[in-house]
Amino acid sequence: MDKVQELGYRSEASIIQTNKLIRNTYMLLAMTLGFSAVTAVISMIINPPFFLYIGSVLVSFGLLFVLNKKQNSAAALPLVFAFTGLLGFGLGPLLNHYLAMAGGGQIVMTALGMTALTFVGLSAYVMSSKRDFSFMGGFLATGAIVMLIAMVVLLVLPFFGVHIPALHLAFSSLVVLLMAGFILYDTSNIVNGHYQNYIMLPLAFT
Repeated sequence: MDKVQELGYRSEASIIQTNKLIRNTYMLLAMTLGFSAVTAVISMIINPPFFLYIGSVLVSFGLLFVLNKKQNSAAALPLVFAFTGLLGFGLGPLLNHYLAMAGGGQIVMTALGMTALTFVGLSAYVMSSKRDFSFMGGFLATGAIVMLIAMVVLLVLPFFGVHIPALHLAFSSLVVLLMAGFILYDTSNIVNGHYQNYIMLPLAFT
């Protein structure tokens, strides 16, 4: 009977720990998204030149490798905000481009709404089903590399006078599928106790 009670206490402690991790993760996610929105608005106002926009995106991806090394140090939290801030800053010119189009505001709001619904829906599915999606790690890592290569190619092609709308559509589809996979993978790792450090988790959801 004592052994059964001990297992019950361990299970309850594990649930409490998981709930605390989820709460901390989503609190930090909300804060980083808010900071990213502020830097995006600043970027929209000053409308930085192309090289500065590209530089902020490239530096933000470089910070991922630094964060991976520093995730258990005191520098991790400022680096997380630097990463999301740079991503938000990089979105400014892109948002200006769409808002300048006819019906651009509707496109942006639709994208925000669909992103929010996708995030909430996939997260709720994993939390309720508790399915383990940790097997997707290798596929997602490969997909992220392909995405980075494709992004660089799409940025370079216009300098050679090449404009293929279908490539941009294919790239957007790849990003959507990849981000959906990351939501399933990381939420699953939280729920099933594979993650103990919440600092890195919001990066996958940003």
